[in-house]
Order: sequence, then C-alpha cells, then structure tokens
Amino acid sequence: MAEPLILTDMLLALAVMAAAAALGRGARRSRPILYATAALVLARLAVAGLLLTGGLPLADARLVVQVPLAVIPLVLAFFREEARRPAAVGVGLSGLWLFFPYAQQETAVTLAASLGAMGLTYALARRRGPWATAGFLVAPAVVLTLAYQGNVAASGTMAGHHHHTGASVADLTGPKDGPPDVRVTLTAAHGKVKLASGREIDALTFNGQAPGPQIRVKKGELLEVTLLNTDVKEGVTLHWHGVDVPNAEDGVPGVTQEAVMPGHKHVYRFVPDRTGTFWYHTHRASSRTVERGLFGSLIVEDGQRGLERTVFTHLWPGADDPVAAFDTADQPVRQAVEAGEPVLLRLINSSEEPQRLHVGGTPYTVTAIDGNPVQGATPLPRGTDLLLAAGGRFDIAFTMPPGVVSLSVDVNEIPNTAALAFSPDGTAPVAPAVSGPLFDPLTYGTPTPVPAATYDRAFDVRLDDGFGFALGSFTYVSSSINGRLYPAVPMLMVTEGDRVKMRIVNRSLIDHPMHLHGHRVRVLSRNGVPATGSAWWTDTLNIAPGEIYEIAFTADNPGVWMDHCHNFRHGSQGMIMHLGYTGVGTPYTEDGIPE
Repeated sequence: MAEPLILTDMLLALAVMAAAAALGRGARRSRPILYATAALVLARLAVAGLLLTGGLPLADARLVVQVPLAVIPLVLAFFREEARRPAAVGVGLSGLWLFFPYAQQETAVTLAASLGAMGLTYALARRRGPWATAGFLVAPAVVLTLAYQGNVAASGTMAGHHHHTGASVADLTGPKDGPPDVRVTLTAAHGKVKLASGREIDALTFNGQAPGPQIRVKKGELLEVTLLNTDVKEGVTLHWHGVDVPNAEDGVPGVTQEAVMPGHKHVYRFVPDRTGTFWYHTHRASSRTVERGLFGSLIVEDGQRGLERTVFTHLWPGADDPVAAFDTADQPVRQAVEAGEPVLLRLINSSEEPQRLHVGGTPYTVTAIDGNPVQGATPLPRGTDLLLAAGGRFDIAFTMPPGVVSLSVDVNEIPNTAALAFSPDGTAPVAPAVSGPLFDPLTYGTPTPVPAATYDRAFDVRLDDGFGFALGSFTYVSSSINGRLYPAVPMLMVTEGDRVKMRIVNRSLIDHPMHLHGHRVRVLSRNGVPATGSAWWTDTLNIAPGEIYEIAFTADNPGVWMDHCHNFRHGSQGMIMHLGYTGVGTPYTEDGIPE
C-alpha cells in the first residue's frame, strides 16, 4: 500500500521546508545544513521512486516539479556560495507544493513561477534583511492568485459551470402522465429518535421516523413520491442513490431542482429499470441532515424468498462521539430465524466513513454490489469481513445454520456495540467479533471479460490533501479534485452515447468514496491489476489512500450529474465535480453547497 509512503513524504516535506529556512539564513557554517538538506531531498526522491512503482499518477507531481526544484539548485549550492539562498527557495518550494495542489494544466506556470522566485532571490541575495528571500513569496502568490480567481469566477456561475444553454435539465423528467403503480408521501420534520439503548437523538425524520419508511416497488413500475417539508430550515430534497433516474428527478439542489423549503413540496416520478438494494437521502446540507436521519431504503423487488432484512450501518450524532448503530440498534439485538431458512441481508452504509463488517457463524455469498447482481457468487470462507463504502450496499445471503450467526461493525474509537445475532430460538448472544480477510470484488464470481471497446473520452481524476479556496474561503482540506475545490473543479463533458474511461488516483491520506449520479460504472482495474471476477458494477467506489482505479461507463443518461465524495464533510469542503452532456444546461440558481 502507498499510504505509508504518502505519509512519509508529507513528513519529509515538512522537514525539507524547515531545512530550507535554516539554509536560507546564510550562516557562515552552513555546510552541515547543506548536507542535511541534501539528505532529506534524496530521501524524498527515494520515496517518489517507490511511489512510482504504484503508478505514475502517484508520483508525477513529485518527479516533475517538487524534487527537481530542490535537486538542481542544491547541486549548484555545493559549488557556489551565492547559490545557497536561491537553493533554499527551491528546496522550500519543493516541499510547499506538496501541500498546495495545483491544477494539472498549471504545471508549467508553477515551474516558471518557482524558477522566477529563485532568480529573484539570486538577484537580491547581496541585500541585507528580508529582501534576500523575498523571491520565496512570488511562486505561491502567483499560483494562489490563479486558484482564487478560478474559485471566484466559478462562484459567479450557476452551480459552478452549468450554464442554461440548449436543452434544460428541467425537461428531463420521468413520466408526467398516468397513474402511479406506487404512491408514497414523505414528510420531513424535526423529531426525536430513541435508540435501542434508550439514548434519545435530536433527529430529522421522514414521516416521524428515522431511518425513513422503506419504499418497495417492482422493476418497470411507476413510482411517485411527494416530498413535504414541515420545518427543516436547511431545505430538503430526495436523491435516489444508485437508481439511474431521469436528471430532473435526481434531487440535487441548484442543479436539478431548488431545495424544498418549509411549507413547500416537490413530486418525483420515475420508473426503476433494474432490481436491487438502493436508498434515498436528502442532498441539501447533507453533512448535517443525513447524519440526523433524513434517509431511508428503496427496494426494487427481486423475488427474494425467506427472511429478508435491510440493515443501515449508521453513525448517529452523539454528545462527544458518534453513536454506531444498525438502524437504531446501538446495542446487540437478537432475532429468531428457523434453521434451514434462506436469509438475505441488504446492508447499506449511510455513514460518512467506510465500515468494516464482521459476519460470523456461517459461510455466506455476496449476491449483489450496489444493486448489481454478482454472477457466479460462491460462499466465502467463514470469518471473511466486508468493507462497505460510505453510500455503498452489499446484499449477502446464507442458509440459517443450527447455531448463531452474528453481524457486527468495527468503528474506530467508538465502542463496538452495534450487533445482530440470529439463532433458531432468538436467544443466543452475539459471538465475539474476530477480524478476518477482506472480501475482494476484483476477483469474486464468474470471470466476465470486458468487451473490446474504444473509448471516446478519457479523464484523469487526482484526489489530494492541501490548502485551497473553497466557496471563497482559504482552508486546508482533504478534498481537492485535480488541484481545485468546488465550484472551481472543471466539469467533465461528454456526448450522449460516448464510451468513457476514467482513472482515479487518491494521493491523500483519507478514503474517498466517489459517487457518480445517474450512471453505474464498471471497475476495470485496481492499482494496475485487471478485474478478473464477475463484472464489478458499482455506483459508490471507495478509493483508499494510494489506490488507483480505472473505471468505464456509457454516457447514456443526458443531464448535468454530480460526481462527488460521499463523505459529506468532504463534499461540503469542495470535493464535488460534475459530468455534463453537451447541449444540456440547468436553469436553477440556488446559492449554497449542493452536497
């Protein structure tokens, strides 16, 4: 894994900047400092080389900009005393750029500004006082000015670049006429939710409950949902997570509709085109409102027989730490299941972090991922764990044995109290959780080759930590996309019918579950290793630090679609971009963050 290397390089970059500051002071006995600085730079070069073995996107910025800015002037500094202050500027910038991600197209500008800073420092090196290192300020000033201007310009457009030209998102609706096969009303309001332990949550509810009511519909049926907002001041929408609805039904404020404010309503109408486990949640101020309860399940029935149970893995807000629960069960819950009965558990992660789930007491099969059936699913060995992405779903099936089957969740720094115990008489306690190997969708199921295809569009997406401008403010986030934060992240443009290939690399220290609305994607490879199992279709792909995924999809659902990190805090910090179809724009102009 590249994560330890990324962390090591961050620490080395900080040490390099400290060494550059010492070198720039121009002390008479600076030779030892010069040697120490060179050692740190060589260490960064070695780390970059190791990262390169994991894929060029992990190391390109380091090898093209950062390390050369330090190595070349340091070599000169060993031979010319007057080159030491310019070398200090180059070394300092080599570390600084790791924490100031810039857009790929600005690489040449970043290099030019850095060289200009070193040249200015050399010209002023004989002066006394702060002028000697004034050049150090030039490069970051230039690059940050470009980032700021991009953020300001994007903030002045409708939801960041979706100009209303040609066809309108508002016209891309579901069926407008005809009686619905299933009609549901969901009323959003403040309320109280009592967890199994007796703890009471100051919640936001649909129809007085959280999670909200389960909606069940058959493939091909027309579903009509009326959303009412009683008193949720942030506003409410409904996003149908994983269902490829027409764009106007997608529930993203400022893009596909305006948020439903208190006293107002909105009607959604669409026909699900495939069976599976899906869910709905508000997409307005999601980092606050989903956590408090504005979510529920949507099941497009697939003829399952036997015991079926939908389980949300959720972190409820607590006074000090989040409260881990399955639905509202924040302590072990027991359930009777007759031995020999088939069991299907629909697992949904409604929290912001990936969750590791333990299934004990029986082998089981993963029958679907994000509502997509797995071909040739076979029983996994006992003790195999599941890593469920934020927003993701696994359907798992087993035949109830004579003993106990348990489901539990690991949550860092939170007591592991959320657990389910199934047994024939319903009295058996939860078995102790033991971590096992992780289920790997890359190799699971019957091999399904990727059809030979040429791609009309190819995109690179780089996810970074660093400082940047988000919605007008300057901050440090774990959320940038290609060196920019929403709304300054350029839209990815496609034409209907395009075959699209995308490479996503996570160069940060935090998992990012990337979710593309309106489309499902097929995983082609991970870290250069091709997918060899059943076709891995997904809509929410967890990308761990240092991982590189290649995915593909067909642009077959016109509109303006959000593509974002499903850790809602990261979305609120700017980890949002959009997929736009040529000739389609939006009329909506709502201010705020459409997380």
